[in-house]
Amino acid sequence: MPKAKETVLEIDLGALAHNYQYLRSRLAANTMFMGVVKAFAYGSDSVAIALKLQQLGFEYLAVAYAKEGVALRKAGITLPILVLHPLPISFKKMIKHRLEPNIYSFKILREFIAEAEKSEVIDFPVHIKFNTGLNRLGFLEEDVRQIAEMAMGQNSIQVASVFSHLAASEDLNERDFTKRQLATFDRIANAMRASLPNKPFRHTLNTSGIINYAHEAQYELVRSGIGLYGYGNEALIDKELRPVATLKTIISQIHHIKEGDTIGYNRKFTAEKPIVTATLPIGHADGIGRPYGNRKGFVWINGQKAPIIGNVCMDMIMVEVTEIDCQEGDEVILFGKQASAETLAKGAGTISYEILTGISQRVKRQIVDK
Repeated sequence: MPKAKETVLEIDLGALAHNYQYLRSRLAANTMFMGVVKAFAYGSDSVAIALKLQQLGFEYLAVAYAKEGVALRKAGITLPILVLHPLPISFKKMIKHRLEPNIYSFKILREFIAEAEKSEVIDFPVHIKFNTGLNRLGFLEEDVRQIAEMAMGQNSIQVASVFSHLAASEDLNERDFTKRQLATFDRIANAMRASLPNKPFRHTLNTSGIINYAHEAQYELVRSGIGLYGYGNEALIDKELRPVATLKTIISQIHHIKEGDTIGYNRKFTAEKPIVTATLPIGHADGIGRPYGNRKGFVWINGQKAPIIGNVCMDMIMVEVTEIDCQEGDEVILFGKQASAETLAKGAGTISYEILTGISQRVKRQIVDK
């Protein structure tokens, strides 16, 4: 990979393909695969990722909001796209761009039917979400009959799928809870399929669900987000995956700090002995938040770990390099193949999802496809 000359987020599409093949290997050959590309494809580049997933043969994509789907359509993505959290203000645009809504309440169902009828579409695909324990979005089991009656009472929409979302599929200590979720979903999905002539497909497994429950609940489709980007929510799986995104920067300046000198805003770091520091052109405006300061976070320089010292600034951080042989212009790695985003995130008391999706759009994206 090329050495960084500025702050850059390197996106390795070869790693993406590897992760897909690994997850695919755990599934039956005829199981469909939905790639989740919301939040700029987990902070990377939604268009580049979606184009690669389309090339790899994915059956579906998923985004959180309609505007994310519209951007993909304008970039030439033709795959079916599920919008996981549609809002009524976007229904007209969704129909125009053939974006398929997650219908999660009777209000949303009625309003989307009304918009579909106004737009004079026939059998527009929708996806019905049921709440089986996450308690975030979704209908309840007792709603099945009314949903089916509403779906059968018109011809503007058609139920393409029935789905739910697992709350703790990565935690085997919560296996009993997950089993109850799966049993509830199974009852719901069977009842919906028995009530509708087109037999909608079913899906409930996320990345950790694929890893831990594929043998019992893969149904016709599975969904993966974080796994595609190289993180499996457990160490053994992480070893099989390859991080897609590598965040790099460079050393702007090296300082020799005397004993008693302070570093950064609010003088949060005081040198207890002479040390050497490096200033890097990346800060909280780029996604490396203030919680990573004061030795909670670190970077890698020439294969060695350098702690972040002092408060993180908007556009810069300072790291200690006293024991590291380095110079101005050297490459710095914040996370990627050499250093897991999960490990960096833990230092600040958070998770890989947050640091990945938080990388600012002002950080240059560099696509590598080998």
